[in-house]
Order: sequence, then C-alpha cells, then structure tokens
Amino acid sequence: MCGITGWVDWTLDLREQGPVITGMTRTQAPRGPDAEGTWLSHHAALGHRRLAVIDIEGGRQPMSRNGPGGEPVVITFSGEIYNFRELRAELRSAGWSFATRSDTEVLLTAYLQWGADLVTRLNGMYAFAIWDERARRLLLVRDRLGIKPLYYAGLGDGIVFGSEPKALLAHPEMKAEVDLEGLAELLAVPRARTPGHAVYRGMREVRPGCVVVADASGCRESRYWQVEARPHTKDFGATTADVRSLLTDIVERQLVADVPVGTLLSGGIDSSAITAMAAREFAGRLTSYSVSVPAPARPGSDLWRPSPDEPYARLVAERLGIEHSVVEVGTDGLVEDVDRGLRARDLPGWGDLDVSMYHLFRGVRANCTVALSGESADEMFGGYTWQVDERYVRHTSFPWMYARRQPEVLLREEVRRAIRPEVYEADRYRDALAEVPHLAGEDRTARRQREVFHLGLTRWLGALLDRKDRMSMAVGLEVRVPFADHRLAEYLFNVPADLKAGRGTEGGGMEKALLRRACADLLPDEIVDRPKSAYPASRDPGYVEALRKLVLETIDDPGAPLFDLMDRARVREAVTSGLDALPGPITARTSAIGLSYLLELDRWLSRVRVVA
Repeated sequence: MCGITGWVDWTLDLREQGPVITGMTRTQAPRGPDAEGTWLSHHAALGHRRLAVIDIEGGRQPMSRNGPGGEPVVITFSGEIYNFRELRAELRSAGWSFATRSDTEVLLTAYLQWGADLVTRLNGMYAFAIWDERARRLLLVRDRLGIKPLYYAGLGDGIVFGSEPKALLAHPEMKAEVDLEGLAELLAVPRARTPGHAVYRGMREVRPGCVVVADASGCRESRYWQVEARPHTKDFGATTADVRSLLTDIVERQLVADVPVGTLLSGGIDSSAITAMAAREFAGRLTSYSVSVPAPARPGSDLWRPSPDEPYARLVAERLGIEHSVVEVGTDGLVEDVDRGLRARDLPGWGDLDVSMYHLFRGVRANCTVALSGESADEMFGGYTWQVDERYVRHTSFPWMYARRQPEVLLREEVRRAIRPEVYEADRYRDALAEVPHLAGEDRTARRQREVFHLGLTRWLGALLDRKDRMSMAVGLEVRVPFADHRLAEYLFNVPADLKAGRGTEGGGMEKALLRRACADLLPDEIVDRPKSAYPASRDPGYVEALRKLVLETIDDPGAPLFDLMDRARVREAVTSGLDALPGPITARTSAIGLSYLLELDRWLSRVRVVA
C-alpha cells in the first residue's frame, strides 16, 4: 500500500535537501512500516515508505529505470495494480525485460512504453508520482474512484506532494492554514466534500480519475476516466449473471499477494459475498474479522442497526468453514482515542466510527497484511435510504442532506455571514449536477436516478474510502475494496434503480436485490434476506456522557479556539438540553458523533491558522 511524498522545483538544486525529504517521508511511516527510501536529483526529491505486499525483496522504492536517452525515470507508488501480470506480458512482447516480480516495475515500464496514456490501461487502486528526468516533468496519478489519496500544493517555483496532508505540512515552507472556503467544506458540506478540495489553504487533492502534469510551465490537471451514460437493455436474470461474472473476476484479482490475506465480515450481504468468493479461492485458509462496540441501553432501540452483526458473521464463517475473529472495543478505548481520526486524517473525523475501525484494523493487522472489504456495495447497488426514499431523492440538494442539520448551524453569526453556508452548499450541488452524463430522451425519473447514483459515486463514496484508507494505513494494513472496481461502476451506472431492487421479480423490492440474487448460491438464506444494518456506532450512555463532559470542559475554557468559529451559547444549549439535535459531520443520528466532532474541531483549530 505504502506512503509516498516528494518535492520538485525547477529553479532550485535539491540534491542537498535530503533531510527535508526524509522528514516528509517519515510522516508516512505508519503507511509503510517495512522500508524507507529516498531519491534525489538536481530538481526532484522523492520519498517512499513501503508496506511490502507483492515481491517482498524486489519491490523497493523509489524505483528508477533509464529512459531512451539514458536519463532515469523514477516512480514512488502506493496501492496495487490488479492487472499487472497482463500488462507485464504485453510489455515483454514489446521487447521489455523485468528484474522484479513487482507491479511497481510494471507501472514504471508502462510509462516508458505508453507515456501518460498508461493510465487508461490500469485496473487497481493507486496513487503514484513519476519523475521524468529528461523531460523534467512530474506526473501525479490517482485511481478512478479515489480509493488511494494523493495531495499536492504549489511551493515557490515547484510542487510538493504526498499521500496525506501531514507529508506536505512537514516541509519547512508549508503553512498549516485554512481559509473561509476550507471552513465551509468542513462545516457546510462535511458529508459531501468537494472532490479535489483539501481544506488546507493552497493544497489540492488529485481528483479521482485524474492526472496532474507539472513542469516548468505550470501545473495542469486532466480527467482520464468517468462513467458514461449508455442504454441498459438486459433483464434482471442477465444483469445478475453479468454482476456475478464481474465480481468473480474482481475478487480473484484482488486476492493476489505474497502476504497473509483476510476479510472484513459483518454478516451483511456485502461483506459476506466478498468473503464467500474469497473462501472459494483459499479453501478454508481464510480468517474473517468483525468489530463489536458498546451496545445501546435498550436492545433493539438503534434503528440504524436493527440487528447485531456477530451471530450473522459467525453463521457465514461456519457455513464457509473459515475462522472468524471479533475485535471488541470498550467505552474506555473509545474515549481514550477520541481524536484518533484527527491524528490519522489531519482533519476532524467521525469520532467512534473512526476509533472502532482503527481498533478493528489493528486487530486484523496482528495476523494479516491485506484484508478485503465490502465497502462501496451500497453506493453501487442502491443500499441507502437516500437512494430509494422519494423524500430524499426529490430533495433540492444532496439527497443525504434531507432533514439533516450540518455543523454550520452552531456558527457565530459573523462567521456564518462570511462563509455563507447555504450559498456554498447550493454552489457545490450545482457543480456536482453539471458533471452527470445523461442519455438523450430520458424521462425525469431516469434522469434523477442517474444524478443520485453519480452524486453517491463522486461525493458520498469518497468520504467512506478516505476513512477506510486513513484508519487502515494508521496501522499498516492494506484494505482492498472489490466493489469499488471501476468496471462495476461503469456497468451499474446504467442499470435502472428498479432493476437493482429487483422490482417485478420474485423476492424483489428489497434493497440491493440484484447483489443478493447474484450471490444467493454462496450464502445462507438468513444472510441473503438480512435487511441492511449499518456500521456500528456506539450508543452506550457511558460513552456519550464521557464525551459530553469533555465538551462541557471545552465550553468552560475561555481560550478554546473552537469558539473563534462556534457560538458558545448555542453549543452549550445543544450539549446541555438537546443532544439528539446536535449536528455532526455525517448522517447517522447519534449525539456521540456530534460531540466528538466538536472536540476534534477544537483540537484541530489549535494546530492551524485561520485566514480570511
């Protein structure tokens, strides 16, 4: 998986800047616990922290190879290329030879063969930088759905980049600043962050499916992939067969590794399907993992999670003949690590949803280096309320914001006037809709279905993938997401919502009916028919009360930076009399998320400078 970073400047000599690039690289140490490397030339300094997954001995980075003129081309790469074997065979037939078994060398050679067009040939999750010494050009590339992160910022007559903001901020000339637009991203559209927006002033994130080319003349970003609107004429049965075929190929590709592989198994249809397909390949040599958090005071009172995961996860594991392990996270662990998301993300996070995932991944990492996840299935197959409930679908902004309040409702009035959250949200929503491709002649319903799918793919999904990446990389675990394969996205974008729900078919009308039918022969009926149960959020009264006390202490602190933005009286009222209405950064109705967000925001603001 790894962590990458670098600094390129077309006017400076960077050959003596080893300490700077080493410092930037070491901020990424959790992402790559196995090895560290740097590479310096006159105008480029690249760094790499390695999590060894394929070709343990041969895949060290940064990796270089001489181009046609003898000058080196150098790569620093994070992620996995799932079709690297086919690409290597194609490159060999073109006359290239290879010294390693790594996908890194395949990427580097593909650039020498095809230039920047290599991106159209890749299947995988990846973020990489290629420095071409002869052309004095830097190429930054991010995978199609944004599974792997990559940030960059202009600096003097050059550019700095890295897997996480902390790598860029480790450069002595980079400043941790946030402006009003960055605050609007955090407080007005926290669940629908704008692709490419990094919150920090002057920093950008390479947009999913895009390439950034930087040279002495400037920096240019271009798109190499997006879903396209096409007619879908197949019936439910034929579509089911296509989905099964695609998923089988995807999972087989994503099981390739030279290290132990496991799966994340909640007992829902998404993770169960991936685990069942993986178990067929590993023939009983697989271990699955789930997480348990403190339960609500009254069993069954959590409408977000109508049933516990453990019985269903164990049922799947027993049926498949594999081992299953439950990682338990207590209230004390949740409180002690309350700002775990902040440390991993460099931004305020999702409280116990981050902390429990961190503990889950740490438990998995004790035995495995790679884990497959069911993440992204809801986005692809229509598993969320906001994709199917007409009240949400018809909402005049992002559908998941229907009947939800954002953290901006707690702002001081002068800050609200400066940020203009309603205008900012409306502008970002308009921009998002402008990106949606449509078919000529589509009726209003079909047109809106495409919009909702595209909004989920480009605005909602990114937040989940970002959390998964930060929490897994904080413990050096590579988590692969088969449902985020771009071929599946291309196919399902054109499948009507009624077909995904199987309406008009026997047993249809249930969310993700298409996925359930595609995997029905692999799983017990109890799993195939189990209603959606969301990722566990703690509703333990003891945890909520511990957070409330911490927030009250912050309210009583006259120097708390939180109240440079938030209205102290409004926050106090919300915390003391109306926890159920306390807004948070996500749509889950849990006061703990809103409380932890206030704590993380306060701690983050103590580390950054707000500029108008």
